[in-house]
Amino acid sequence: MSETTQEESNTVIELKEAQINQGKTPVLNDVNVKIDKGQFVYLVGKTGSGKSSLMKTLYGELPLTQGTGTVAGYSLHKLKRKDIPFLRRQTGIIFQDFQLLMDRSVSDNLVFVMRATGWKKEKDMQLRISEVLEKVGLTEKHGEMPHRLSGGEQQRVAIARAMINNPAIILADEPTGNLDPETSENIIHLLSDISMSGTAVLMATHDAALMEKFKSKTLECVAGKVIMS
Repeated sequence: MSETTQEESNTVIELKEAQINQGKTPVLNDVNVKIDKGQFVYLVGKTGSGKSSLMKTLYGELPLTQGTGTVAGYSLHKLKRKDIPFLRRQTGIIFQDFQLLMDRSVSDNLVFVMRATGWKKEKDMQLRISEVLEKVGLTEKHGEMPHRLSGGEQQRVAIARAMINNPAIILADEPTGNLDPETSENIIHLLSDISMSGTAVLMATHDAALMEKFKSKTLECVAGKVIMS
């Protein structure tokens, strides 16, 4: 990667005149977005408005074929297949349905991701696992199987997994969609704490009440555009 200025290095995501496609069909046009280190930003829009396609473009699942985009220093419009695992190390991803491996313990779920992203030394891995489980309040749960955890605890494991590589940004796709209101608030507090520590957070959500209670910048996908407020 080329050298950057201090201002540029503070920018984690930047899209300029980008077109976001689902397959070959454009769903968002002329997208201009900038998210800096430590920002917490909501992503909203009706079902089918392009939220998920935008997320998938940011972590390399969908190609950016028009316009330019950078995520954590990686150029999306020039992204090669071999670069995607390195981009993913800089982008922690959280899903609505947790996507945990139900036949492995909490700790082994994290080990699976670590091995897939290049960790080698067992001592380093166990130290990092202890760190992230402490941050999400699950220090005593490292040996538990996911089915023995509550929904909120499972989502905390998913957040720990997203944090494991100390990413530049966490992309959270409806992370509170399957949780009760109190648990949802706890997850928002946790993600907010993560952003205040320097990791940017982009969170897709439909939960208007949560957004009203915990106000922050918002990106809205509407009529094929992305509007920041």
